[in-house]
Amino acid sequence: MISDVPLYDRDLSWLSFNYRVLCMARDQQVPLYERIRFLSIFSSNLDEFFRVRMPAVLAVNRLLQKDPDVAGEEPVSPDTLPAIQQEINRQQQEFGQILTGALLPELDRQQVHLYYKEDIPAVHCPFLKEYFLTRVLAYLQPVWLHRKQTFFLENNTLYLVVLLTPDGEPGTRRYAVVNIPSRELPRFIELPPQDDRFYMAMLDDVIRENIAFLFPGYTVDGCYSIKITRDAETDMDELKGDVLEQVETMIKKRELGIPTRFLYDAALPEEALQYLVRYFNIQPGEPVQGGRYHNLKDLADLPMPRKLPALTYGKLPPARVPLLENAPRIWDAVMRQDILLHVPYQRYDYILRFFNEAAADPDVQEIFVTLYRIASGSLIASALISAARNGKQVTVFVELKARFDEENNIRWSKKMKAAGVKIVYSIPGLKVHAKTALVKRRRGLHWDYFGLMATGNFNESTARFYTDHVMLTAHPGITRELELLFLYLQTREQPAEYRFMQFRHLLVAQFNLVERFTACIDREIAHAKAGKPARIIIKLNNLQEKQMIAKLYEAGQAGVDVQLIVRSICCLQPGLPESKGITVTRIVDRFLEHARVFLFHNDGQEEVYMGSADWMNRNLHRRIEVCFPVQDPLLQEQVKEIIRLQLADNTNAVLLDQEIRNVPVPPPGPGEAVNAQTSIHAYVQTLG
Repeated sequence: MISDVPLYDRDLSWLSFNYRVLCMARDQQVPLYERIRFLSIFSSNLDEFFRVRMPAVLAVNRLLQKDPDVAGEEPVSPDTLPAIQQEINRQQQEFGQILTGALLPELDRQQVHLYYKEDIPAVHCPFLKEYFLTRVLAYLQPVWLHRKQTFFLENNTLYLVVLLTPDGEPGTRRYAVVNIPSRELPRFIELPPQDDRFYMAMLDDVIRENIAFLFPGYTVDGCYSIKITRDAETDMDELKGDVLEQVETMIKKRELGIPTRFLYDAALPEEALQYLVRYFNIQPGEPVQGGRYHNLKDLADLPMPRKLPALTYGKLPPARVPLLENAPRIWDAVMRQDILLHVPYQRYDYILRFFNEAAADPDVQEIFVTLYRIASGSLIASALISAARNGKQVTVFVELKARFDEENNIRWSKKMKAAGVKIVYSIPGLKVHAKTALVKRRRGLHWDYFGLMATGNFNESTARFYTDHVMLTAHPGITRELELLFLYLQTREQPAEYRFMQFRHLLVAQFNLVERFTACIDREIAHAKAGKPARIIIKLNNLQEKQMIAKLYEAGQAGVDVQLIVRSICCLQPGLPESKGITVTRIVDRFLEHARVFLFHNDGQEEVYMGSADWMNRNLHRRIEVCFPVQDPLLQEQVKEIIRLQLADNTNAVLLDQEIRNVPVPPPGPGEAVNAQTSIHAYVQTLG
């Protein structure tokens, strides 16, 4: 029974992933500045959690207080919220210990000192005062807090609460708020070196050191940092009519969302805290005690005045693909055989070339593409603009509901539309998360079709550090099905005979994806019961959908060898009787593991798929996702070798237990260490 499926809480499992990120900052084998970067990633991830997930957790908790059965089959209870809060507090405590107990002392040993929770010596004061008066003061907007006026704390903006006493009025308390302009100025200021040592101060402390300048006639009794995080979850699923206008309106509303966290300096006096809680109408559960500094995601921008190679990862230059390098036109290579790119281990330039050549080739008549997250300076979008201006029919489906990328997607969609690109916007009730493109090239009376399908976005910025796979193909069946998909995206009408007939090669969510994956698992179960070898290997970012988890449990119990690689959310619980035969590996390393890959043994006739779909409720039931087959035996071997190296990782991989804890892989013996990402890079260099 699906209702009896053991499921771990999705938010606690995600926190386990973010803790694994934090552990990378603690790992002494990781270069110093990369450890600092992992702290930044951890902090950024946690901010997004409070913006996106915490509103849902708080809402469910309020409902559970009224009706314990309201959550239905979801694994939540009144204990879920306290467990989440306890885990977040534990991780934040460890964050502080890593930063102050390990990383800052090591930075100091490298002759670089960041003043952090300490007085800045007088030798730096003249420089800081001048910097304050000439650079910082222009951006400061002090606001007095009193009941005659209200003040709105902007989302994730840094502020200092200043406690003041009017001169000559001892015992009188006044409060003011001063913004910290970290979006306009660097968060970390490099100070003049002293005796071959480098020094840095935080913008927060530059303001603290000179705060009295803003309040003449008052004594400054204290200065404490605060930040508010607001609900970023907006219901964009049922948009109708002018979708563009509605999304623009919802983006503005999101910045005005209800608070989900009021973060304050733990040193803030209780009396001042209570005043702020009343003044800003902070609700129970929203105040969160923090440190002296917030928004430590800014650590990603920490200057590196001593650029020593040992402080960062060594470069892993992407490999060239001779078949594409030697082809006069990219179409010549793709017509000969399917090409599978493994980025960032191979050059992403070939994807840019695909779109650039399509834009310039006089024989190309039509271009279709889905764009989910567009790079801010997108060369791909620029090529599509050129294609339209070159007289080609260009159709682009832009997903306006890609969270936190809506504004950038809107900006590019307007630019493309102005250039003559046909823009198709979001489908009500669905997000289009597929990463697909189709080029139609005419040669006399004959048409050539070229398809491009990927596991990640067509985004050259993220391609530098997201691991993904991209397929280029001229396969007639696959490219015709891509054309059918784009027809659906434009008309919003499902073809009358779509089920299993129209999509024979592609697996498309809302059409046949769930049914086909279920059939693949059932086939492995049948083989296992017949005494044949049976194996499933699946790599995902997130695994949460109950029906698919139930099928994996069933497969493991039937004797199928089930090996999962799950980066983030994992609601399947290994180590239980129900999950016999299932292992789950998690890899966190220099690159973000992003590919979705599906391997089914099929009694020796292996089937390999990859694509855009995680196994989440949203992906399988509320999105258009596309997974595609890897049919060429040589390309299948490449995928299998990459997955083999990931499963063999014994340096940065961990195994998940039934509580989704990160259990280290047994340490390797001498000469037996395997790091998946560096090993894959070395392997890809050998490919012809």
